[in-house]
Amino acid sequence: MEEPFVSIIIPVRNEIQYISRCLQAVANQDYPVDRVEVLVADGASDDGTTEFLHGWASQGSDRSVFLNPGRIVPTGLNILIPRAKGEVIIRVDGHCVIAPDYVSNCVCHLQGGEADGVGGPMRSIGEDLISQATALAMSSKFGVGNSSFRTESGVTKYTDTVPFPAYTRKIIEKVGLYDEELVRNQDDEYNYRIREAGGRILLAEDVKSEYFSRGSLRKLWKQYFQYGYWKVRVLQKHPRQMSPRQFVPLGFVLGLILTSLLSLFTPWGWQTLLALAVVYLAANLTASMITAWGKGCKKMALLPLAFGIIHLSYGLGFLAGLFKFRNRWRDKKGLVPDWQP
Repeated sequence: MEEPFVSIIIPVRNEIQYISRCLQAVANQDYPVDRVEVLVADGASDDGTTEFLHGWASQGSDRSVFLNPGRIVPTGLNILIPRAKGEVIIRVDGHCVIAPDYVSNCVCHLQGGEADGVGGPMRSIGEDLISQATALAMSSKFGVGNSSFRTESGVTKYTDTVPFPAYTRKIIEKVGLYDEELVRNQDDEYNYRIREAGGRILLAEDVKSEYFSRGSLRKLWKQYFQYGYWKVRVLQKHPRQMSPRQFVPLGFVLGLILTSLLSLFTPWGWQTLLALAVVYLAANLTASMITAWGKGCKKMALLPLAFGIIHLSYGLGFLAGLFKFRNRWRDKKGLVPDWQP
C-alpha cells in the first residue's frame, strides 16, 4: 500500500538562528519524499527569516511559504491547515529539530489506529551556558511539574497534550481550527478539544525531537509569564483541562504577596514570609544540586535562578491573567474561525 500523504506545517517568526536546522531535519526524514509537502507560515519576520524562506521555497515544488499577518502561532497554523493536502498533518516548530524517523513513526501510530494525535518526548538542549541551564530547568519535575513530554522518556502512554503533534485529517476536520486568541497554550486547548470529541492523544517514546531553549533569562521570563497569562483563558474555557501543578506557581506568588502585606502590620507576618522564602530556597537548591549533578558547577550556579524565573514568572503571569480576563468567565468560545474542509 502507498504511504499516506503527509503535510508538515511550520509557523515561524524571527527564527533565522534555527530555521535552517529545522528544515534540514524535515528534509532528512526517512519517509518517501514524494509523499511529503512542507508548508511554512512566516509571521512577517524582520531578522532575515523571510528572505531565507523564499530562497528555500524556490528549490522545490513541495515547498510553500505564506505570509502570516497575525504573527502568532495559531493564526499561522490556521493559514496552513486549509492549504494542507495530507491525510496526516504534522505541526513542527521552527525552534526544534525532529528525528529522522519522526514522520514515519507518527504515521505508523496513526495508521495503526492507536490515536488521533501523536507526539513524543522533547529533549530541551542549549548552545551556551544560560540556555543549557534553562534546558535543565525545563526538563526537571521541580521546574515544570509532571509535564510528561518534558520530563519522561522511554514511555508510551495516552496523555493530555504533546509537542509538535501529528494528527489525522479526520480529527482536524472534526475539531476545526486553532483558537487565535491564545498566543500561548494553543496546543493544550486544541488537544483538549480533541479529547472532548472522543479522540486520543498518544505520547510515543519513538517520536523524538529536540528543542532549543531560550538563550537569555529575559526571554525565559517572558515565555513563562505568557504561559501563565494565557493559561487563564484556557481555564475559563475548559476548566477540566487544568491539572493541580498549574496552580502551584500562582499559590507560591500569592503566598509571597500576602505574607509581605501581613509583615507590614504584624510581627508574625515577617516570620511567615521568611519561613516561606527559606522553604522555597532550600527546595530550589536541593533540586538544583540533584538536577545538575555531574553536569558542571557553572550550570549548578545558574539553575536556582532559572527555576525561580520559571516559577515566579508563571505565577505572576497567571495572576495578571486573572485580573485582565476577570470579566470573561462566561466567554467560552474564543476566536476559532469557521472552516469548511
